[in-house]
Amino acid sequence: MKKPLILVTNDDSIYAKGILALVEAMKEIGEVVVVAPSLPQSGMGHAVTLKNPITIEERNIFGPDVKAYTCSGTPVDSVKIARDVVLHRKPDICVSGINHGSNSSVNILYSGTMSAAVEAAIEDIPSIGFSLDDQHRDADFTLSKIVAKKIVTQMLEHPMPKNNLLNVNIPKCSEAECRGYRMVRQAHAKWTEEFEERVSPRGQQYFWMTGKFVNLDAGNDTDEVALSENYVSIVPIEFDLTHYENLKFIQEKWEL
Repeated sequence: MKKPLILVTNDDSIYAKGILALVEAMKEIGEVVVVAPSLPQSGMGHAVTLKNPITIEERNIFGPDVKAYTCSGTPVDSVKIARDVVLHRKPDICVSGINHGSNSSVNILYSGTMSAAVEAAIEDIPSIGFSLDDQHRDADFTLSKIVAKKIVTQMLEHPMPKNNLLNVNIPKCSEAECRGYRMVRQAHAKWTEEFEERVSPRGQQYFWMTGKFVNLDAGNDTDEVALSENYVSIVPIEFDLTHYENLKFIQEKWEL
């Protein structure tokens, strides 16, 4: 039986520890091809490169059995160029990550990791974004590798009927401390930013963004709660941003 073709990408760059962990986990499942940014691209969201050329270069990073390419563009560019240039057939699944830091709640909108997975899903490729709730460059990905292997195996064996796309966040804990998996919803939360005014040594005024994350959701069925209780959070997501309740309200109430 032919092994599944697995496209691996991320936003922390092809040299990040998280993508190495993901590649190692995926090699136990199928044929792995990596196309990922050559430089860190955190917070790029669904950005694409329009006014500059995109280059790709093959890199022997993950061993002789894994084709790997750096992409000069964004995470979404990496998926697009993988689909159109690198791969010779549609991948069976695209996995993005493992991100250094969680992408729960509203963070999904900023995340290059998740946008890469969304881009693949737009092309009808089953996709998963994996994130570890630990931003340290030397974070321990032992649990993350176990989680990634288990969830990818399930998605390949039991694909969802529509918009085959998941946002998976993994708690910062050991395998023994992890309490299991929770299928949850995205929490309602936001970043409250402040811009700290500074002056450069040359007298140039500039601003440095600071702030904090605020969870506005009192529910106990969210990704934020699951992570805080050492559960792996699994959120099925979609890229249809239509607010159907408000659509119905406007159709019924507005006079246009």
